[in-house]
This record gives sequence, C-alpha cells and structure tokens, in this order.
Amino acid sequence: MISTYLKPLAEVDAARADHLDFIAELERDGFAVTAGRIDPPTGGIILLDVDTEAEAQELIARDPYVVRGLAAYSATGWHPTRGVLADYKRAR
Repeated sequence: MISTYLKPLAEVDAARADHLDFIAELERDGFAVTAGRIDPPTGGIILLDVDTEAEAQELIARDPYVVRGLAAYSATGWHPTRGVLADYKRAR
C-alpha cells in the first residue's frame, strides 16, 4: 500500500504515534512485512502480506491516518522474485 498525505505534515505527525501503533498491530498479526515513510515525507509504503487487494483495503481502512482523513492509500500488487524477500515465508 502506498499512501499520500492529504494534510500538512504537522497534522500527519500529530497522529503518527497512533499510526505506528496500528503498524505494530499489523506486524504482530503477521500482515505487515515492512513499512516506512517516503523521502521527502509525502506519504509512506506498507508492504502487506495478504491474498487480495480487498483484504489490504479492509486492513488499511483502520489506519488512524485514513480514519482521520490524513492520508489515502493505493494498492500495488507485487511478487518478489529476487533479493532477501524472494524466499519470504508467511508469518501467520
């Protein structure tokens, strides 16, 4: 999932702790593989381990950034075939 911030960075940062708690929950549940902010900070990327885009959209709808109207996400499917994630094994 690739996010784009819809509000000024100061507003986004005010909700960042809640957003990071949400990401930690996704990690604990085995859905988030990795995540990080885009540089310059105009959004971020969350690499989700899900079977469908609908599942990704359902998860991301709970992100405090989305709930508070601070960011919008677009889905991009991806299947790693090289590098450290080529042999990735599902955590759940």
